[in-house]
Amino acid sequence: MRDFPSCFGENGVQVADSSNASKNSQNLVTCVYQTQLSGRSCTITITWSKNLMGQGFSVGIDDSTSQCLCKVDIKPWLFSKRKGSKVLEADNSKVDIFWDLSAAKFGSGPEPLEGFYVAVIFNLEMVLLLGDLSKEAYRKTNASPPHFNAVFVAKREHIFGKKVYCTRAQFCDNGQFHDISIGCETVGLKDPSLEIHIDRKRVMQVKRLTWKFRGNQTILVDGLPVEVFWDVHNWLFGTPVGNAVFMFQTCLSAEKLMPWSCSQILREAHGSFIFLLSASVKSKET
Repeated sequence: MRDFPSCFGENGVQVADSSNASKNSQNLVTCVYQTQLSGRSCTITITWSKNLMGQGFSVGIDDSTSQCLCKVDIKPWLFSKRKGSKVLEADNSKVDIFWDLSAAKFGSGPEPLEGFYVAVIFNLEMVLLLGDLSKEAYRKTNASPPHFNAVFVAKREHIFGKKVYCTRAQFCDNGQFHDISIGCETVGLKDPSLEIHIDRKRVMQVKRLTWKFRGNQTILVDGLPVEVFWDVHNWLFGTPVGNAVFMFQTCLSAEKLMPWSCSQILREAHGSFIFLLSASVKSKET
């Protein structure tokens, strides 16, 4: 397991210093999609952010070698920028990005739940469309339907909180959404433990966590095997208390996964869906 913490601690997410969490803490949700631009394979990365200044998002397009073709940041807003468009250039062609979050509904995280759309258009073709307002998006952009439907490849989250960490995720493209709850009590206990619930059902429990602070275990979700990796070393032994990393991945075996870097996983796991969660605690107080 020696490659796991280095891979996901360094490359998987950027973790804010927990000692400055009250000032700088930022929840991030990054979704990676695989699609094509003029027959050329590429990935589109959407990162949703939330901090004290408000909420925002960014869009990045990379080719198959992870070279950035273009990127735009829609900075956090309080009362503006909820609706608009940007024009970029990639491979000497025009990329249009349209968004409308003026009526978007949010949960506790930075990713909108409904009432929105984000559209990425390449040469007047809708290469990626997110949200439930698809009719409004096509009417606004006048784009043609895609020749290749974008595939949801991976999701990463970086959250701040204490004790229990909750989120929602899919374990396959267009699959059912599941509620994930990760509970880990590490403060003041001689024998801390880790529990993971999916849709309120406990699917995994790790006792003697002091000795098993890194590991992996296979669970079943929708009848499919899902490998769960965890690294809570910094929760238990970090000074100040740092971040923990959890990864849920399908299809690829652990033996094939471990030697790779995170960028290789996201680039080459065509038949796999990966959900990566990094959780930072604010302090040692309960």
